[in-house]
Amino acid sequence: MQIVNAAVVSITPLTEFVYKVELKPNEPAQFEAGHYLQLVLGEKDKRAFSIASKPSQTELLELHIGASEENAYAMQALEHLQDHHKAGTEALIEVGLGISQLRESSALPIVLLAGGTGFSYVKSMADHLSEIDSNRPVFFYWGVRDESALYANAEMQQWADSKPNFTFVPVVEHASEQWTGHTGYVHKAVMKDIVSLEPYEIYMAGRFDMIGPVRDDFIAHGALRENMYADAFAFIK
Repeated sequence: MQIVNAAVVSITPLTEFVYKVELKPNEPAQFEAGHYLQLVLGEKDKRAFSIASKPSQTELLELHIGASEENAYAMQALEHLQDHHKAGTEALIEVGLGISQLRESSALPIVLLAGGTGFSYVKSMADHLSEIDSNRPVFFYWGVRDESALYANAEMQQWADSKPNFTFVPVVEHASEQWTGHTGYVHKAVMKDIVSLEPYEIYMAGRFDMIGPVRDDFIAHGALRENMYADAFAFIK
């Protein structure tokens, strides 16, 4: 873990409730694709957020924070960052945390699964795999409640178009009549598209109450527990 101060460069709305935050650490940040950082609000108050940047972006860290009045955890963190941004002061962060980072030594095909702003966790991996010209098949599934939440849809379609072994699949839970893609729960789309998950390495991010059932359904669909990664596993049974 690396403890650094970071300037809050920008806070930009991506949707009504999701914000992109850019932080410039006062020294190059060291982390792996899939790691998270903790924003230190107080000695015993640290808020965890996935790093959306790829590891080569050591001088600028990107976060995606979904903040609303119903989500005090994220809203208070965003307000903390906004205060630093307005004052021109630095925030204290802890970088390079987590146990569910990309296993680069593996040759298995990959399923990246994200619900909502869990997108940032797997985005880091997707961008890194593209940058290192990985030839592993990668299937990126991003589930949201409605089309308006697909704030990075064009970017990820471009990522998928960059290499023949990359596939991006957006999934909308409550789709409009105009939507022509997958609908419903994102992990159900994975199981519909892939006959068995036994040969895959799987990385997942989303609400804790989502990850447990997804893990169980994937195992029933052939996935091997030892090839499944999510930081939420440390907090759920």
